[in-house]
Amino acid sequence: MIGLMIISFILLLLLGMPVAFAMAISGTLALFGLSNVSWVLVPQRMFLALNSFPFLAIPLFILAGELMNTGGITRRIVRFADSLLRQFRGGLAYVNVLTNIIMAGFSGSATADAVAIGSIMIPAMVDDGYPPGFSAGLTASASCIGPIIPPSITMVMYGAITGVSIGSMFLGGFIPGLLIGLGLMALVWFYARRYDFKRSERASLSEILSSLKDAIWALIAPVIILFGIISGVITATEAGVIAVVYALLVGLFIYKEINIKQIPGILAKAGMSTAVPSIIISCSAIFGWILARENFAVAITDIFMSISTNPHILYFMIILMLFLIGLFVDGSVAIIVFSPILFPIGNQMGFDPIHFALVIIITILIGTVTPPVGLQLYIASSIAKLPISKVTIWPFVAVMVAVLFLITYVPSLVTYIPHLVFGS
Repeated sequence: MIGLMIISFILLLLLGMPVAFAMAISGTLALFGLSNVSWVLVPQRMFLALNSFPFLAIPLFILAGELMNTGGITRRIVRFADSLLRQFRGGLAYVNVLTNIIMAGFSGSATADAVAIGSIMIPAMVDDGYPPGFSAGLTASASCIGPIIPPSITMVMYGAITGVSIGSMFLGGFIPGLLIGLGLMALVWFYARRYDFKRSERASLSEILSSLKDAIWALIAPVIILFGIISGVITATEAGVIAVVYALLVGLFIYKEINIKQIPGILAKAGMSTAVPSIIISCSAIFGWILARENFAVAITDIFMSISTNPHILYFMIILMLFLIGLFVDGSVAIIVFSPILFPIGNQMGFDPIHFALVIIITILIGTVTPPVGLQLYIASSIAKLPISKVTIWPFVAVMVAVLFLITYVPSLVTYIPHLVFGS
């Protein structure tokens, strides 16, 4: 039945059907070959897939991102980062990366960061003489830091599917996210000297303090959210509630860039953005149930173990498989479909669940900036008004892959902070 389901799924994709519906239809067709299975299972599983407390964090963080962008938080973070870094050669490129690092502690979404930061930074960089392809590629790559440094919608999805501690994954993402940011900055340093990027006049201390004062409400939000999660006072879902309330109050009463009349539009936009992952999650439920029922994960594990039992080689094979999948499958779909398959494989192989989760998540996120199906790449190229073939992306991907292999084979870079806070 798995063969029929996968073949029909691929055929439907080739015919141009949306991924969510292709999964739902192929999973439903596969039920024909299963005995003693009621058709009631289809709507039941679709409903149960969304009836999850951790999944509530997804619409909440999406709404927080919309409020943040409308309320002027993004612009103030950019201004503060610019006051710190513009005196260096290639200063705006550094600002781009630093802004993504700071924003990662608030939004949890690569797509939201690519849109919010890209709409500001890409035109500014192009106007300042940076190549459009470089500006778009850097923005697309840096936006992936958003779901790695906590909070993270991707980690919420993985945790809800597998049962791995979301709070521990949040803490595990700190060092990898910062390493990717530093790696991208190192590549910017190389490009800045090779192509003689310009530098701007150093900001005065008063200007730095002024931009800090203006951005302080945006900067302390991640501290409040993360302290609550680390201390155990709030869950990831409750952190989403705090993020929404905080962004709304700051936008309404402190920055005063949101008015009451805008709120219905913000809610509608957030609702539309939430609909996409919700439909994918719901439609993938029957697909995933059949894979689990037919012990597909066991079969994949046997294949891997027949090739090698060396954990380093097994990790490499899993990364290579996910990287190839990421070239053709959207990141959220890859998380939903492959997490329940790979999680038991990691358990059977004895991998640390937090470390294994971060390796999977970062590998899939790298796929969101690679053609032909890289969502962040499409967003950045659209803002830069370039075809994706003109976007400089592969040097940035190489840096991210280098960091991925570093954390893969040095697990303490992921596990140190979670073990320090929660114990081993």
